[in-house]
Amino acid sequence: MARILIAEDEPSVRSFITRALQGAGHEVGSVGDGSEALEALAQARQVGRPHDLLLTDILMPVMDGVSLALLAARDAPALRIVLMTGYSDQRERAHGLDTIIDNILLKPFTLDELVMRIQAVLEGA
Repeated sequence: MARILIAEDEPSVRSFITRALQGAGHEVGSVGDGSEALEALAQARQVGRPHDLLLTDILMPVMDGVSLALLAARDAPALRIVLMTGYSDQRERAHGLDTIIDNILLKPFTLDELVMRIQAVLEGA
């Protein structure tokens, strides 16, 4: 079981992902934007329960997923990071981050695809 934080601004997508990953046995927290995610990641580290993986949408208000990934990787180098997007132009932005992100998940995705891709990242595949 891994500790996963989801940063997704669409409540229905956030709920779908949360339920899917909880169903796969993970401990899942979720927030609606990148700034909330940074705060949640920092608080978890402070209490000695850091997250294993950050799953973040690229396009979000306040702080986007690319900025979040850069800051999260700086603060927690061992954190696994998976970006998700439904926009091909946003995916291209993520390719410059190959050294800090573990995967890019394209929307729409199925529950099975989500769980399998996250498991592969957690296993280091």
